[in-house]
Amino acid sequence: MTTPWVPLLGGDPVPWLLACEEPAARWLTLTAALGRPPDDPDVRRAHDAVLVAPTTRSLLDRLPDWEAGAPISGHDSPAFAPHLLNLLADMGVRAGDAPSIENLLDRMLAHQEPTGRLPSFGTVPGSDTPVWGALLCDSHAITEVLVRFGRTRDPRVARALTRMGADLTDTPQGRAWPCVPHSTTGWRGPGRRDDFCPQVTVQALRTFGRVPEPLRPPGLLDSARVSLRAWRMRGEEKPHLFGHGRQYKTVKWPPTWYSAMAVLDALAGFPALWRDADPADPDRRALAELLACLATYNVGDSGRVVPGSSFRGFGGFSFGQKKAPSPFATARLLATLAPYDDLVSEAAGVDVSALGSSKGGSGTAVPPRRADAQVP
Repeated sequence: MTTPWVPLLGGDPVPWLLACEEPAARWLTLTAALGRPPDDPDVRRAHDAVLVAPTTRSLLDRLPDWEAGAPISGHDSPAFAPHLLNLLADMGVRAGDAPSIENLLDRMLAHQEPTGRLPSFGTVPGSDTPVWGALLCDSHAITEVLVRFGRTRDPRVARALTRMGADLTDTPQGRAWPCVPHSTTGWRGPGRRDDFCPQVTVQALRTFGRVPEPLRPPGLLDSARVSLRAWRMRGEEKPHLFGHGRQYKTVKWPPTWYSAMAVLDALAGFPALWRDADPADPDRRALAELLACLATYNVGDSGRVVPGSSFRGFGGFSFGQKKAPSPFATARLLATLAPYDDLVSEAAGVDVSALGSSKGGSGTAVPPRRADAQVP
């Protein structure tokens, strides 16, 4: 049992992960990195351990009731319910595992708008009064977790997916998702009105990558290329508030927002981007560069992740500690790399220090890998 990514990671973390005391890290390694099926005995044992782990209970206890009186504080906040649900899903919690999750999903669906979009309760800039309404970064995030927790066949989820497909439009960057004004207040997010929004495009691609082909709108591969174009054009163009420098390459744990990891997770559902592409294809090259950056900026010489950045409130989780390697963060990074196994050699051949800077950046400096001395 090993990972083909050793040439890029500088070490094989799999034996360490399988022997660690974090059931979520073991489950994620077995399923995502090693491809074991749900009925594998080791997978079942890890899943059972996840459900009784204190960290799982801690996250379940944080889930909001989704009703008026609990407005969200920001779409990138780890307290936003879809982000908590995505983290629980990454840790191995599945549909039917927790009544509190099923109740939350029911409440999310109860507020669907006539358009098919799914709203949240919160404030927008310029107003202190929280209201129900939908931006695409609400509806896309909610739709994704409904899909992840087994609600794809619900007619309301089908309507949300149909709406998501209908919101796909031509932008100056290509066919992708723009920022659509808030359904109640009319407030619109940052950037030029007609430009693609990197965040909602990644969310939509990641969601459609999880559903059967008949539920996907046409032209998704072109939209995936728009996300890669944003990386390739980083020296000439910068989407407002969405850069491609150090913060984009360094994971902030738990991951919630637009980043190299988010783009790679989203595009994993579209293997034609690299498997059907010539080695000289610019999109295939962009993927190799992103894979190399993800490893270089986050992985130590041993192949383990010592988190460099994390949200407050996760001190009880290994990914919330900045002085020791995190089994879960390491397994989560391996899960991102795994769909791209056939790009290992190309990613390992990328000289990250030679990559051009982002627009507005000050250089191409690359942080050194974290020393093995930090690894117990």
